[in-house]
Amino acid sequence: MDGTDGEGLDGVAWDYVRLGLRLGRVVPGLVDAHLGDAAAAERATAGPSPIPEDLRREAVALRHRLAGHPGRRAEYLDAQLAACEVVASRAAGATAEFTAEVRSCLGVAIAAGDEDRYRAAHDALAALLGVPLRRLPAAMAAFRDADRVPPEVLREATAAVLAGLREATAAAVGLPAGERVDLEVVTGAPWAGFTRRTGPRRSTMQVAVDAGHRWSHLPLLAAHEAYPGHHLEAARTEGTPRPERTLLLARTPQSLVAEGAAELGLEAVVGPGWGPWAAERLAGVPGAPRPERAALGEAVETASEPLASVRQDAALLLHGSSAPDREDRARAHLRRWLLVDDDRAGRMLEFLVHPRWRIHTSTYVEGARLVRPWLAARPPGTTPGQRFARLLDESWTPAMLRREIDTAARGERYPRHVDDTPMSPSV
Repeated sequence: MDGTDGEGLDGVAWDYVRLGLRLGRVVPGLVDAHLGDAAAAERATAGPSPIPEDLRREAVALRHRLAGHPGRRAEYLDAQLAACEVVASRAAGATAEFTAEVRSCLGVAIAAGDEDRYRAAHDALAALLGVPLRRLPAAMAAFRDADRVPPEVLREATAAVLAGLREATAAAVGLPAGERVDLEVVTGAPWAGFTRRTGPRRSTMQVAVDAGHRWSHLPLLAAHEAYPGHHLEAARTEGTPRPERTLLLARTPQSLVAEGAAELGLEAVVGPGWGPWAAERLAGVPGAPRPERAALGEAVETASEPLASVRQDAALLLHGSSAPDREDRARAHLRRWLLVDDDRAGRMLEFLVHPRWRIHTSTYVEGARLVRPWLAARPPGTTPGQRFARLLDESWTPAMLRREIDTAARGERYPRHVDDTPMSPSV
């Protein structure tokens, strides 16, 4: 903590936590986790339900209190409070244009993806599957069907991948003592996987059986949700003396960086060759792919990466337009570029139209778009795991990541400040 302004920032930080917890009472799903004192949280949220407009004004006042405080810590708090201001305003009944809401809450500007990149990805996929382009939709459907994890072995398969990832993460990044992930298979959820904190350094990873999981996607999902993704972020953050780090809020810049880190977790702890690596861990599970088939699965997933922004395109079509056929257009866009059937496109639309997840797709797309070049710009002698640990242990905004990426591109070393000091527990 900076000795010249730490006391003032601590006061704002504690008030930000109280504000975020109370805002979570009127906006379901906003609080992903609170890693601080449970009794203090209960006191902060006791009493009548808050009035959203009062919370909006409180966020504005806290941002005014940050004036004159330099440094990354104040920058982080300001970005989080700016998002809280918008969320509270929406809860009070205000409307917001979709791209403006994303920019104000998440700190990124979004636009429709480049269809030339989508076409290039389709060309690469057709080459991998050995079919002409016109047959690619059918070939992808056949590949996905063959790649499907039977529901009866989903728990066993996920557990095997989690065990391998936990070992790899311990070696590459480090695990805090006493951490644990429990596994739960659920039905009827609009998502494929979800992690919730259930106790000190303990989480439950939920996997939706009706999502139609695939062998080649399971390592990506487990890395995202648990090791070295959301579970590890929470486990390493527990015990931090920085109050603002104890509150994990959706629809904020912190959420975008966390989702981007989780999306790149498998690259950080396993790296290229993760398909055959996963096949070795799955060898005892009935129906699991052989290494050569798993290598193809990895190649298909890698070639499909440019198509990630198709989901954001669909969100723009849904929420950025008042056209009566906007849902049909979004569905058609998903089917065309993601090469999915109508049922799969419909499931994606359920997620995109859900009020809780209105802007959440952008956290995956834009988060990965920022985190990938930042990880690649690691200093000489720094391992991917060490670089990844900084994402988990420090406070980040998209603007901070962009500055470090730009600095590395100029061949300069980004200066470290007091506010950059990792505050995670020892590992």
